[in-house]
Amino acid sequence: MTREQQIGVVIGLIIVTLLTMLRAGDPGMFKLIRGVTFDEYQRLVPRIFEPMPVRVIDIDETSLSEFGQWPWPRDRLALLVDRLSEMGAAAIAFDVLFSEPDRLSPRNVVREVVGVDPSLAEKLPDNDEIFARSIADKPVVLGFGLSNAGNYRPPVKAGFAFTGESPISAPPRLGASTPLRPQLEANAAGLGHISLNPGNPSPVVRAVPLFLTDGEQLYPNLAVEALRVAQEASTYVVSGAPDHAGIMTSAKIGDFVVPLTAAGELWLYVTPDRAERYISVRQVLSSGGASAEVEAAIVGSIVFVGTSAAGLQDIRVTALGENVPGVSLHAQAVEQILSGQFLSRPDWADGLEILVIAVLGCLLVVVTTFVSPAVALVCGLLITAMALVASWLAFLYAGLLFDPLAPIISGSITHFAATSFKILVIDRERREVRRAFGHYLSPSLLHRIEHNRDALRLGGDDRELTMMFVDVRNFTEMSERLAPTDVVAFLNTLLDALSRHVVANEGTLDKFIGDSIMAFWNAPVDVADHEAKAVRAALAMRETLAELNAADAFGFGPDQEVSIGIGIHTGLACVGNMGAKTRFNYSAVGDAVNVAARIESSCKEVGFDILISDSTARSVPEMALIEAGALPLKGKSNRTQILAVVGDERVAASQEFASLKVVHNQLMQALQSHSRNSRKLIGTAKLRAVQVIGGLAEFYERVYRRADHFREVPEEVEKSAAD
Repeated sequence: MTREQQIGVVIGLIIVTLLTMLRAGDPGMFKLIRGVTFDEYQRLVPRIFEPMPVRVIDIDETSLSEFGQWPWPRDRLALLVDRLSEMGAAAIAFDVLFSEPDRLSPRNVVREVVGVDPSLAEKLPDNDEIFARSIADKPVVLGFGLSNAGNYRPPVKAGFAFTGESPISAPPRLGASTPLRPQLEANAAGLGHISLNPGNPSPVVRAVPLFLTDGEQLYPNLAVEALRVAQEASTYVVSGAPDHAGIMTSAKIGDFVVPLTAAGELWLYVTPDRAERYISVRQVLSSGGASAEVEAAIVGSIVFVGTSAAGLQDIRVTALGENVPGVSLHAQAVEQILSGQFLSRPDWADGLEILVIAVLGCLLVVVTTFVSPAVALVCGLLITAMALVASWLAFLYAGLLFDPLAPIISGSITHFAATSFKILVIDRERREVRRAFGHYLSPSLLHRIEHNRDALRLGGDDRELTMMFVDVRNFTEMSERLAPTDVVAFLNTLLDALSRHVVANEGTLDKFIGDSIMAFWNAPVDVADHEAKAVRAALAMRETLAELNAADAFGFGPDQEVSIGIGIHTGLACVGNMGAKTRFNYSAVGDAVNVAARIESSCKEVGFDILISDSTARSVPEMALIEAGALPLKGKSNRTQILAVVGDERVAASQEFASLKVVHNQLMQALQSHSRNSRKLIGTAKLRAVQVIGGLAEFYERVYRRADHFREVPEEVEKSAAD
């Protein structure tokens, strides 16, 4: 090891140590990046909305227009409770505070009128008493808020049992709460706090504390209290760490076990906000009674009463970036528990991430110091990819949240510092030499000349190539309806998505011709199984186009899907540098190119999107192929046998395709013998084709009109037709 290398290793290890200590301190920047990363994961794969027995009874704008501004008199809320109870709600949870007397109560209104006999007020009804009587003996859960003043703490309506070491000090601290009206507090079946992210400065609600603590008692939140009441459970079973106090691991609420963070929080795994989750209060309190649909939605459901009205200022931000009513997050927490889809960040995640930074940092220092910069860069990129893939797979398949960015950022800093040192100190002479050559030749051109002295000559070589042509169907008609800029945007989106599969399957992109793609395999270097790789690229293009259409990536609307035709042929062609001496392209010419282009043009006539010649088909017998007839191609004296690519090996091995293949072969024989049974066989083939792939329906609709393509024609007749 040279002196310079020793210095580089020492400097690198010092940087790794500092970065490891920085991550151990977990500053706010790392927390912010970690939170944003986990948000992006949810945006990529949000929890799928499934119908659950959970509803939000929404005090929305239409309800305010119907019944007046908030707060409403509590006798109306009593009526709401009665209606919901009659409909069979399993639990009724109010994301509303009832800390003050109802000022709209007739008794309170009369008391404020000057000159009225006070004894008269006592004879008038009191809305709080009406509401209290309504909720008595009903599964009603009331919410309480946190307060910075006083020392009031609400009673706890459930018992707590603990396993492991005591987790009583784990949750966020409850200093004081807003007191509820005594009669309401006494008659409620449950009490839960409504705070979604107490003490968290972030506007995004990522985790909800299911419990708060005052050091002696745990207090449940509104969501889990509603779930408990709905199940008529009397006790929470809270699990702590087996060997360390002050840590929560999970909570059992009735029949449901919920994994928790060490602080007793539930990581929210949210769905996009859906209208199906909400029922307007106006629909429940309708004078004509609720509709059958509303009653069916409420029966057996846990309902949360809250507001989406903007003026009442209970709007929160989810991990998906949506602004939603706070009450909907309580509902989503219960939905998540019922579905069993949880996210968790293990207690050892921080330690693992710190260890990864230290170990990978030391590895990068060694690699960067002792190998070439290119190899070091590849190692760095592999480490980055591994961190991203591992974190993503842990989220996707196990719901585990590991931060990939802290190790990546630390590794990038380490790699950059070590590489910079090597460039500045160890590789100084090499930089000077390359700088001198850089005045005369570009680095890429120099690289080609160094490795291939014949790289600049015109000409080509005859090689067996597998050619592919891809074309957009009805592009002329589409372009007439679009502005030129929209046409360009459409082509860029489509061609970029499709052409990637050529490169991914070791193909060579020759050129883009308007709305078409020309590509080939087995040049400039040999490609094993190039026929199969070309077919796989075509199948991948089919899947990608289906995904783009489903997502309306082109903005044409769901009723206007884009379709393509793909033609593939294997044959001899000349490939190499073609053009002028001062400007040329690497391309292919020859009969094989023309045949592939003609096959692609035949897709419209045949009614199928992927067609290949028999010369290609002979090399891919494992694929799901069916005969598409012998077509007369322009410029060819004899007809060319064409096959349709239904799918890959998996499709070929399926029972559905085997069943279709039997009928298809019978149809081929019937067409060749002019059998009247061919029409019936076409109908049978269409029915069986639906079970394999939808695109075959049009193919079979056109088979009868193309009957001549499936029959033998004398050679002299073919030559005459071609002429």
